[in-house]
Amino acid sequence: MTSPVWRLLRSFSWQELRHHGLRHATAVLAVLLGVALAFSVHLINESALSEFSAAVRSVNGQADLSLRAAHGGLDEALYPVVARHPQVALASPVIDLQIQASKAGSQAKAQTLRLIGLDPLVAAPMAPLMLPQLDKDIADRDKLSLFAPDAISLNAPAQRLLHVQPGDVITAQGGGLKLVRLRVVGSVAAGGKAMGVMDIAGAQDAFGTPRQITRLDIKLVGGAQAQEVLRALALPAGVQSDSAEEAGQRVSNVSRAYRVNLTVLALVALFTGAFLVFSILSLSVAKRQQQLALLGVLGLSARERLQLVVWESAFIGLIGSVLGIALGTGLAAAALRVLSGDLGGGYFPGITPRLQWSAWAALGYGALGVVAAMGGGWLPARMAQRLVPAQALKGLGDALHGAGRWWLGPLLLLLGAGLTRLPPVAGVPLWAYIAVACLLVGGIACVPAAVGGLLRLWPRRSLMRHAALMLSLERARRMRHTATVVMAGVVASLSLSVALTVMVASFRGSVTAWLDVVLPADLYARTSKTTGGTDSQHLTPALLGRIRQIPGVQRAVGIRVSNLSLRTDQPAVALISRPVGQGAGAPERSLPLVGELQPAQAERINVFVSEAMVDLYGARPGTLLALPLRTDQPPTMAHVRGVWRDYARQQGAIVIDEADYQRLTGDTDINDLALWLTQDVRTADVQQAIRQGAAAQGLNGELIEFAEPREIRQTTLRIFDRSFAVTYWLQAVAIGIGLFGTAASFSAQVLTRRKEFGLLSHLGFTRHQILAIVAGEGAALSSVGALLGLALGIAVSLVLVHVVNPQSFHWTMDMLLPWPRLAALCGSVIAAGTVTALLAGRAAVSRDAVMAVKEDW
Repeated sequence: MTSPVWRLLRSFSWQELRHHGLRHATAVLAVLLGVALAFSVHLINESALSEFSAAVRSVNGQADLSLRAAHGGLDEALYPVVARHPQVALASPVIDLQIQASKAGSQAKAQTLRLIGLDPLVAAPMAPLMLPQLDKDIADRDKLSLFAPDAISLNAPAQRLLHVQPGDVITAQGGGLKLVRLRVVGSVAAGGKAMGVMDIAGAQDAFGTPRQITRLDIKLVGGAQAQEVLRALALPAGVQSDSAEEAGQRVSNVSRAYRVNLTVLALVALFTGAFLVFSILSLSVAKRQQQLALLGVLGLSARERLQLVVWESAFIGLIGSVLGIALGTGLAAAALRVLSGDLGGGYFPGITPRLQWSAWAALGYGALGVVAAMGGGWLPARMAQRLVPAQALKGLGDALHGAGRWWLGPLLLLLGAGLTRLPPVAGVPLWAYIAVACLLVGGIACVPAAVGGLLRLWPRRSLMRHAALMLSLERARRMRHTATVVMAGVVASLSLSVALTVMVASFRGSVTAWLDVVLPADLYARTSKTTGGTDSQHLTPALLGRIRQIPGVQRAVGIRVSNLSLRTDQPAVALISRPVGQGAGAPERSLPLVGELQPAQAERINVFVSEAMVDLYGARPGTLLALPLRTDQPPTMAHVRGVWRDYARQQGAIVIDEADYQRLTGDTDINDLALWLTQDVRTADVQQAIRQGAAAQGLNGELIEFAEPREIRQTTLRIFDRSFAVTYWLQAVAIGIGLFGTAASFSAQVLTRRKEFGLLSHLGFTRHQILAIVAGEGAALSSVGALLGLALGIAVSLVLVHVVNPQSFHWTMDMLLPWPRLAALCGSVIAAGTVTALLAGRAAVSRDAVMAVKEDW
């Protein structure tokens, strides 16, 4: 026999949807926004990652292996050794730098350009997209222009960025703080970020990297095994090998935590929407309990009543998911045009990805929306299943009042607390996320007990003198099981909003305190650094000595920052050479240390590592860390004295004393300066004197960038706020859904109490007094919900601050509670609940409410 559920969905459920369309549209909107935000974040991240990986493949081409130095550049003498190996089909030396360039004669700000230096004749079979295409007009005049030392070919993004075309001239910051003029002679087919290609010899001369290369790309003969070739080559110490896939995977690993956390934040709206579906369907079941009971008397089984409500929730989820997928696609397309795939993390700079739409991802996120809606509708469906038809027809049943499991809430809270002790899974704090869900669901399950316990604390004597207040509080306390229906969505959204507010405020406060420690000087100067295996822009020791003689400069400290690769599966860490000192209190004054400081070991090199080094490399205080500082020497075993807090480098950083670094590497150059000035000197005068001193040594002083601590702090906090801009929007959406859901729940519940209001009118209560009762009840429930949401939010923020952030980004922070903002959030919830109950009460308290009492006779 065919189940009657499908026919009832078309008649019974459809009529409910038509008559209360606004209420159900609220649930659809919640699912829609949740799916749209999550799907759009997924599309943006996947599109950016796909574009970045394609750019890596176009640069690396079809290389089977790439050799690079762990620190500094790779000696080009290795090139002929590798090229002559019988199992090496092709070896291509590459220079890979980041430079600052602009159109010659233009006043526009210099832009970041990736510079690739290669031998076109060797690289063409391996990386065809990187082969420069000489402009036709230029080729007619000089076919060998491609190999000129001042010739460069730009890809399309670079030509758009610099506003140049073949035949124009650009100026770039060359080696040794000198400007070089480069002729644009052609184009490059490779996409991705702005890029220029030069002949490798010209790049070495122009950017100060003689006899050094960034990497050596290798194509093996057919059937050759990479590990066997590497063993046969017997590479010198400090030379590492990787592949294009591993290079792309490193970028994916670094950005994975950010992408996962952003996706989880996007799912907050969907999580809140599930509670909103729960509230709306619970009220719908309560309102229709006599109709459901009549269906039960007519033969509809309890199981079929459950299926009916579950399918109603699935229908809400399906509509919301379909619309959410469409909206999410539009949001992603708009974001890629406006933000170029960067949602604030800065992991994919300089690329403009195309939308990578995936049908499987759309099905997955759509199914997630349906499952979330069905999860929200499960308890209302159970209420419909547990109805006793005979009692419900007489109005004696209460669909919202079940036996309940009082132990479920505390059990989930304990489970959530226990899950926070588990380690991350593949670098993702999976158990911490589950712990947050357990805390939220457990806290919401405790709403009835919290309402009863808190309202019972109100002084009984004062209630005896105010009938309206007594009725408000007593009904809220004795009907506290309805509070879960009314307040579920707002408690969930408020607690998540409180948690995000506390986490962001704690992070920002910690960053501000960190800046106060790491910026002790009065003025900072730096060169526009290149990145990659080589570093060509630097200040010389002679210039540093001259700066120390400038009037008004009390102290000048040079800092050398370079890249050091410790493992091929991780990005290079920052190696910072600076005066540290090993005396009592010296490290504490110059570094924001955390934890225990080990005594210095005189017979070893002593270093200080950032918090990320502890998680990624196990470099705890007291352990030894191998530093491959030179390619011709074995790694130096360094003693880890302490751990310092570093919010600038997620991949890790190592601080080594300047004297030790220079003795081990022979590198005396610097690229950052910290200056302490006398009180009577003008900063502008010092900057001008430094530039003049650089010009006296044949350097271009205009290429030195200056910044005061105030400017660095403002720039850093502006970048911080930009990084969390998406978080603020997601938080606003979540709290908006919660408040809207509370308004819908209050309105629906108040409108179902017309008989109660009519009875109060017969007993002598005025319209004003009844409205006061309704408003008082709304204020009571909203206040308890706000307090519970605040407590839950602070508990969740403890997990975010002390578990999620350390496991995701490998740094810690100090807890900070921004009470004014938290009070504003709670106040908005209380005000919304009170005003909504009052407005709904005005519609319910009418002459129809008085006449509704006759329905009982």
